[in-house]
Amino acid sequence: MSKKMLLIPHLKELSAKIARTVLTCGKKLGRTGTLILLFILGGNLLLWAGLNRPVQDEPWNGIVAGVSYSPYQKWEDPFKDKFPTVVKEMDRDLALLKGKVSSIRTYSSINGMEEVPRLAKKYGLTVTAGAWLDKRPANNEREIANLIRSAKKYDNIERVIVGNESVLRGDLTVPELIRYIERVRKEVKVPVSTAEPWHVWLAHKELAQHVDYIAIHVLPYWERVPAERAVDWVMSRYEQVKNAFPGKHILLAEVGWPSAGSRRGPAKPSVINEAKFVREFLNVASRQQLDYFIMEAFDQPWKLPLEGSVGAHWGIFNVERQAKFPMQGDILENPLWPMEAGLAFALAIFPILWFFIHFKEIRPLGQAVFAFLIQAAASLMAWTAFVPIVDDLPLFSEIMWGVLLPAQFGLLMVVLINGFEMTEMIWKPNLRRRFLSYNGSNDRYWPMVSLHVAVCNEPPDMVIQMLNSLARLDYPIYEVLVIDNNTYDARLWEPVKKHCKHLGRRFKFFHLGRWPGYKAGALNFALTRTDPKAEIIGVVDSDYIVQPNWLRSLVPHFDRPSVGFVQAPQDQRGWEGNLFKEMCNWEYNGFFHIGMVHRNERNAIIQHGTMTLIRKKVIDKIGKWSEWCICEDAEFGMRLLHAGYESVYVNECFGRGLTPDTFAGYKGQRFRWVYGAMQIIKHHWRWLVPDLKKGRGLTMAQKYHFAMGWLPWFADALHMIFTFAGLCWTAGLVVWPQYFEFPLAAFIVPTLGIFAFKITHSLALYKTRVPCTLPQRIGAAIAGMSLTHTIAKAVFRGLITSKQPFLRTPKDESRPPLIQGILMAREEGLMFLLLMLAACNIFVFYGGSDLEVLTWIAVLLIQSIPYLAAIIVSVASTVPTLADFKTWLNVKRPQMQRI
Repeated sequence: MSKKMLLIPHLKELSAKIARTVLTCGKKLGRTGTLILLFILGGNLLLWAGLNRPVQDEPWNGIVAGVSYSPYQKWEDPFKDKFPTVVKEMDRDLALLKGKVSSIRTYSSINGMEEVPRLAKKYGLTVTAGAWLDKRPANNEREIANLIRSAKKYDNIERVIVGNESVLRGDLTVPELIRYIERVRKEVKVPVSTAEPWHVWLAHKELAQHVDYIAIHVLPYWERVPAERAVDWVMSRYEQVKNAFPGKHILLAEVGWPSAGSRRGPAKPSVINEAKFVREFLNVASRQQLDYFIMEAFDQPWKLPLEGSVGAHWGIFNVERQAKFPMQGDILENPLWPMEAGLAFALAIFPILWFFIHFKEIRPLGQAVFAFLIQAAASLMAWTAFVPIVDDLPLFSEIMWGVLLPAQFGLLMVVLINGFEMTEMIWKPNLRRRFLSYNGSNDRYWPMVSLHVAVCNEPPDMVIQMLNSLARLDYPIYEVLVIDNNTYDARLWEPVKKHCKHLGRRFKFFHLGRWPGYKAGALNFALTRTDPKAEIIGVVDSDYIVQPNWLRSLVPHFDRPSVGFVQAPQDQRGWEGNLFKEMCNWEYNGFFHIGMVHRNERNAIIQHGTMTLIRKKVIDKIGKWSEWCICEDAEFGMRLLHAGYESVYVNECFGRGLTPDTFAGYKGQRFRWVYGAMQIIKHHWRWLVPDLKKGRGLTMAQKYHFAMGWLPWFADALHMIFTFAGLCWTAGLVVWPQYFEFPLAAFIVPTLGIFAFKITHSLALYKTRVPCTLPQRIGAAIAGMSLTHTIAKAVFRGLITSKQPFLRTPKDESRPPLIQGILMAREEGLMFLLLMLAACNIFVFYGGSDLEVLTWIAVLLIQSIPYLAAIIVSVASTVPTLADFKTWLNVKRPQMQRI
């Protein structure tokens, strides 16, 4: 029984169970939910049916006059000296052909092939016997001797063919081939010829003088003829050869169409196209009484190195000896599509039902959008899962399928995560956890706050500006501890020390010199110097300017004992009029207006090392800042939530810092965030897996947000893997086309779809949640994409290493020259150049008429977009405004004119 048939028995039972479940759950969905569910599931079924419509064509009701026969099984390969020597296998083949064909053509007379005429006679089949001739004289002598011997021995050999495409391959010259033909003609009494493509006969008409008939190969696929015109083209070539050799009998020694493999221009291999071609040709041949051999009886996988994937799929039976299509009735490209549709239905139905039941507050349009995404992801997974069952893949493609299947599952999970975020943020009427700022009166109790500021090699004017803003805080009781660590230039820290003294007793300055633990080490030192009366610890970055009402607005949230920390968003200043900083600013804003708001719905926000307030007792309970992690703030927030405390996110700006001044600084900051996340995952991975002991540690919702929040960074790592794989694959397609074919459509199509969704998801959420214009949204998207390569590097390095130096984000840097800006994206620029060269090479080598060629080029171009974005953002950091660009251009123009 074939692997396809093994999947069928339980389909009805599974469908019945699913139907009962749907009817039961339908009562809980309500009328609208039920209608959406039926629309989505019904649309999925209609799509599968529409893509797999049966094709009706002229039937063939007779017996096929002849087929080419190579007896190789899927485990046999002449290149590896594995020949079909098992007579029982050949006997079964010929028994299968009995009653379906009248004659067979063979290609060799040695290595077991000499048994074919005897077995064919047993089943009433006539034979056109062949001898394979190539550049090996000794092998050719064996072939000729056995061919002559068989022709004399078996009366069912009605003619012979000496050599197959020997001139086309360049193995023999025409005179050499003629000598072999004449030797055989002298020894046998049956008609003798050689087989070559039609154009070889026309180019070497002298061959016709030494043969008894003309045996031509006419294979329209190789000539890039569309399937719908293939039979007419065959007949035109037949008439052309017939007119060139009047009086000579013409044998169509090979005529056929492949069922699978790569497109060749408009010539598309498929089961439907093969079936239509064979049926139409057989009827035309019958009416015109043509002599022919259909290419071929059984698929031959051993031809892959010679002709690529298409070479293995010319049979009217597959390699397992099953008919690919019927000679009468409807033709189906994929007869298993109902099972694929059923699997897609089964994968989608329960997640959709769960979503509808648990998120009834989502507006109907949002429910429909997310249900569609679930069904689309399920359908893509079902399609991909069935690829090795539906298609007869070579071993290399099966290995690729096994490697890419989990990766595709991960990418589709990212789509669903982003889709869920989009659904809640756009179509959820009201947020459950929306915290507002207070305006507390003076007569209430105000706990003491200790504000900690870590400083390292920062410009003193910037730090002084920040301290002045803290001095203006409208709050009755607080202190400010400034910890300057690892700054060795006294000109940087002495002015800050002097200014702290000037601001008064509540400002305390500490210079630590060389100090371990980076920022976490400095903050831990601050905890040892904190006033014992302090009940709340605040952390502010040294580049921030804080609003006077910050503490008064947020501290009242600590009135609830369950609150462990209160977080306000990071915001930026000084970006107006600067193209690069404007792009960075709105890219940052996306996370704080979308991601943090969404995470706050389930008490799962990320703590940030600035504009955060923490209950001092919590620090005493769960421990200090972790010095092993370069993202000590996010790690501490996760520990706090794991301990059962509540977080509060007030999405209101109370302080603004500076964006990085250069693309290198922007990348370095993101690298630190991602690397720190990898450290957290490795250290606390047990907290993220499901725990049967309910009520302990993170809730399932918190685990979801932490795990799924970091998963898109792994998708960026996959992008890097896919990019290198794409470059290697392209090299294979160009250098070794006989071994490489274009990647499976089941992986290419989702790649294009996922990219389109990511763009749509980003722009839609920004339009709804982030107060910026369309050009600013586009700029933010470009800035986000520009970090793809950096994020990927951070993921890999974070997974394989345990320590990374703390990368301080430089502020107030001088703007780099243009050449330095380009160098900041040198790795991304190199990758962009390689992808462009790869796309150009594919276009030059394969042309632009094949759909799969153009699709692969599109994939390479899409893979290049993040690298192009990095170049754009890096250059923007050097020429950030239109005015600056005009100034730069005016400076350069006289130099260009002189040149």
